[in-house]
Amino acid sequence: MPLTPEQTAEIEAARSLPRPTLRAVSEGMEAHLYRAHPVLDHGFIRVIDYMGDDSAIVQAARVSYGAGTKHVQNDEGLIRYLMRHWHSTPFEMCEIKLHVKLPVFVARQWIRHRTANVNEYSARYSILDREFYIPDPDQLAAQSIVNNQGRGEVLQGEEAARVLDLLKSDANRAYDHYEAMLSQDGQQGLARELARMNLPANIYTQWYWKVDLHNLFHFLRLRADPHAQYEIRVYAEAIAACVKDWVPLAYAAFEDYRMGGVTLSSKAIAVVKRMLTGETVTQETSGMSKGEWREFEGIWG
Repeated sequence: MPLTPEQTAEIEAARSLPRPTLRAVSEGMEAHLYRAHPVLDHGFIRVIDYMGDDSAIVQAARVSYGAGTKHVQNDEGLIRYLMRHWHSTPFEMCEIKLHVKLPVFVARQWIRHRTANVNEYSARYSILDREFYIPDPDQLAAQSIVNNQGRGEVLQGEEAARVLDLLKSDANRAYDHYEAMLSQDGQQGLARELARMNLPANIYTQWYWKVDLHNLFHFLRLRADPHAQYEIRVYAEAIAACVKDWVPLAYAAFEDYRMGGVTLSSKAIAVVKRMLTGETVTQETSGMSKGEWREFEGIWG
């Protein structure tokens, strides 16, 4: 269970006590505030707080006050211009704070995005719960034979059952030993900060993660991409759904220029121009490496 009944009741109690405010409010984000969105088997993301909305981006770009006299179409056009020309500072005026419950190995990948503020649940002071990420059968895949950091074919039958059994038994055995080593119930045992080193990487941790919109978009561009690892991608997709409701104009521009757009090198642009004149261009005559050409073909077919 991602949330206990007590935690759910606490969230509903918080949502039942709205407070008046003079700050910018996004109705779309208000619908998400505090609520947990389940991810994986025991994880979740939930919005704890946010600052700003689409108008905050526009106001920062114009250094204006209030709503001004511009129409929504003008705001949308300006936001698209900012996104198109990589003007990042106005997007940094919006921030979001998330409570995330996630497997440790996902957290270690996530933390590589260093432009955020993070406070993680401490296993030095507290005892972690017996909760592990166990993949669904359709996520059990062999190593890719063409990509050193990707997955290949999904495991089937006895092999899938064997791997699942190892994952479950190893995780529970490690936790049993973790519990047995702890200093508790009058037993001298081992300090929590040392006992935790025996825990598996698929155990769940939690943190508060605060980031501005510009750096969040960078996170989503990488982690919500179809090529990203599944276990972090589903978190990014859950966050993206909240962001889309929070800043719909900025998110639409992000989808268009970042998620749906591509960046071409000068060599690639030269090749496109040659192709438009009717010339047949091959990898050998393009000036690109084999890897560059393969990526270029992936874009243009």
